[in-house]
Amino acid sequence: MKRQLHLNLFIYARGHHEAAWRHPRAPRRELLDIDHVVECARKAEAAHMDSIFLADTLGLAPDSDRTARMYLDPFTTLAATAMATSRIGLIGTASTTHSEPFNIARMFASLDHISRGRAGWNIVTSFSIAGANNFDSRGRRSHADRYERADEFVEVAKKLWDSWADDAILDDREAGYYYRRERVRPIDHHGPHYDVAGPLNIPRGPQGWPVLVQAGSSDTGKTFAARHAEAVFTAHMTKATAQEFYKDLKARTVASGRPADQCLILPGISMVIAGTEAEARRMERELNEMADVESSLSRLSQRFDGHDFSHIPLDRVLTAGDFPDPAENQSSRGRTELIVGAVTRENLTMRQLLGKLAGARGHFVMAGTPEQVADTIEEWIDDGAADGFNVMPLLLPHMLDVFADEVVPILKRRGRFRTAYAGATLRDHYGLQRPAA
Repeated sequence: MKRQLHLNLFIYARGHHEAAWRHPRAPRRELLDIDHVVECARKAEAAHMDSIFLADTLGLAPDSDRTARMYLDPFTTLAATAMATSRIGLIGTASTTHSEPFNIARMFASLDHISRGRAGWNIVTSFSIAGANNFDSRGRRSHADRYERADEFVEVAKKLWDSWADDAILDDREAGYYYRRERVRPIDHHGPHYDVAGPLNIPRGPQGWPVLVQAGSSDTGKTFAARHAEAVFTAHMTKATAQEFYKDLKARTVASGRPADQCLILPGISMVIAGTEAEARRMERELNEMADVESSLSRLSQRFDGHDFSHIPLDRVLTAGDFPDPAENQSSRGRTELIVGAVTRENLTMRQLLGKLAGARGHFVMAGTPEQVADTIEEWIDDGAADGFNVMPLLLPHMLDVFADEVVPILKRRGRFRTAYAGATLRDHYGLQRPAA
């Protein structure tokens, strides 16, 4: 039997390209119209995709007036989407840096109940300076501190979900007991960052815990993922770096005492799909030409702790010396390493680099026919680079329609993707174990 793959849909504004909101094929509806998310989710569910995924930011980006990147709060959006779907997983982003364990544990347990077992938590440590300034007068915490707090945060959340036994609820109207008090216990957690009494004030969800998702690719991020993550959304511009990451993280997962297949690795893939490769590349160029250079430079600057790149000529070949040392970066360290690696490997000019990042912010981007896209997906799976993909259409919903209608059927015919849902929960779709209480 051929190896089965996983496919998530990353719903992001009107598409993942910076200029997607300006494209003639972009929808005319308001950016915050819930019908946009629901329509995409239903399309993905009809194609039997594993989940939808929503990102989040906690501040207004400096270039947001030129990129139309606003989106609704993930919890509210996913709760609404849960009522409009029945099988597809619902993964939302929440920060461990600017939240409390009790609130997050309660909200994701609620979403798991609302969706009948389809919730997933994308755990982030929030590197944005603008976001930090909305929560902490001390400004942004260091990369190491954010991950240290995140590790304890997740441990507390797990304890809270486990503070209710699976058989705690009685709902015995005649005897007058709703739950068994002896099957609900405090957690009495006392650590360096959090003191939480517990128990949670809502019973365990259908999945026990929501599926735990993470996206860090730095060395610290990979250590965290090996301990906690059940799915990892990672960014790679080439199959070779994806293979290195895959081998490393699977080994770390086993070393941490977990089976390798209980940590799925799902790189981002963003594509332009058309009837011919030439037509797809024409559309890709069209989108890149619509991108705002000033906005693209601003985004690059945010990745490198506010470093100013505006003095670099757009058509000069870059070197690693044009960038601050990624090891000293306090923002998204894994992504900055990826960017500097691509510059060194491919001798990119600034204009070429901005074009690569405009498509999907450092994820793998390709332009081609449905068959070429399906071939590439299979190749990465078979060559040990991925367990599946986080699909990031450059234009939404147009490119999702093409992917679902033309690429997914190819993968199904080849025996690589499900033709129907075998289970009802996100853990079922991913083949993940349900944690025991």
